[in-house]
Amino acid sequence: MAVSNLSPAPRASASSRSHPEAKPGYGKRSVPDQRLPHEGEFALLPERERHIAGYVDALPEGAAMDIKSLARSQPLYGQMAVGSALRALGVAGHLRHVRCLSGEGGQVRWVTRTFWSRIARDNEWWEAFLAAEERGSAPQEAAAALPPWVPTDPAASEASASVPAQPPVTTVPQQRTAEPEPEATVDRPSPAFLALARLGRTDSRLALSAADCAALEQAAAEWFARGVDADYLTHALTAGLPASVDSPFGFVRRRLRDKIPPLLPAAAPAVPGTPVRRLIVECTECAVPGRPEAFRDGLCRPCRQLDPA
Repeated sequence: MAVSNLSPAPRASASSRSHPEAKPGYGKRSVPDQRLPHEGEFALLPERERHIAGYVDALPEGAAMDIKSLARSQPLYGQMAVGSALRALGVAGHLRHVRCLSGEGGQVRWVTRTFWSRIARDNEWWEAFLAAEERGSAPQEAAAALPPWVPTDPAASEASASVPAQPPVTTVPQQRTAEPEPEATVDRPSPAFLALARLGRTDSRLALSAADCAALEQAAAEWFARGVDADYLTHALTAGLPASVDSPFGFVRRRLRDKIPPLLPAAAPAVPGTPVRRLIVECTECAVPGRPEAFRDGLCRPCRQLDPA
């Protein structure tokens, strides 16, 4: 591809130094075997992609990689342009969006990471790298930690029994106050229902009624049964929305069916004290999750078929 302007990509700037960090465990992750930065980095990319690539490359590990944070931290391009540039960088082989089941710190949760490569890698390299990442620490299902049951100490009981009885003390009867009525038991909404109910606050195009949430609750609960959390579900349902959604209920029902993550096999126990992970790649265009081998150029099959290139 001929490129008229081969100016170097921008290096670290004041804006990149002030770029927000992602939540612990999230954000940018550089792949190994990186060459040192040089002046002509990303010179063969179009101008917009070259600028975004240089900006991302200058960010530290763990920097926020969501579109809003990137667009807010540098003024040249808005969210749509940044999103298109990230998609193009994925196709070019510089990045992959990945969901990892991480057990760092004793808490198992899904985290979103963007693996970044200064060198453009082909699909075979990314598949091998992500497969190695998944094998790096075997997944493990977290069990809820219950407080230990402490039996009554017999010695303490005997000691209390050996204390001589004290003579009764005459007390003046006091008026008893009425005990408060026990609170009525209220059925709390399920995590699936709450996630659906909050979709409209994330994006008004997907505002659902209470009846809609109840009708879709079971379908959303199947996602939670496969190990995802509310953030994962919200991101999958709201990513890449069209300009207008005529039927939020029908749209969400379709995405709940079409984008449900794979059911992963039960995992062998991991070595205590090591992080635990399961790995799911996300399509750079529509954020649909899946196995690494199902993606080419960072795109799922439907998005590859829609790509005019």
